[in-house]
Amino acid sequence: MPTQTQIDATDRKILRALQRNGRITNLDLAAEVNLSPSPCLRRLRNLEANGAIKGYSVNVDSKAYGLPVEVMVQIRLDKHTKETVARFEARMRDIPEVLECFVMTGHSDYLLRVVVSDLEDYERFVRERLHPIGGIGSIDTSFVYGVVKRTNVFPTVD
Repeated sequence: MPTQTQIDATDRKILRALQRNGRITNLDLAAEVNLSPSPCLRRLRNLEANGAIKGYSVNVDSKAYGLPVEVMVQIRLDKHTKETVARFEARMRDIPEVLECFVMTGHSDYLLRVVVSDLEDYERFVRERLHPIGGIGSIDTSFVYGVVKRTNVFPTVD
């Protein structure tokens, strides 16, 4: 993983431009960050090679896709043995409804971002995906009914 000394202000400009528009051409990217195309492409390839750029994807509207219900699920394990944690985390990587799984401090051990088609689909998710994992002490569900802000663009770092 890159360190801050490996990424300079120009690299950050490139990353922010790509976060705003992953389909930008190298020519337009170079103009936006005040570089000529060849050095811009070299920097871009270096950012990809050193892991600063983890990949490229498309932001898809979950409602248009057919998964309009977004759920935040707080999970607390009943015990924290190496095996319980490893089993839970391995299953989270394999469950397609789980878009993100964060290890947390505080009351919950994990926070999941889950998408489903409706309430019945969420019930199926809990009963057929979560319960069989075992080792879960509690599941606390919050349904998202609106989004105030959602971005993948990092703030500027001085």
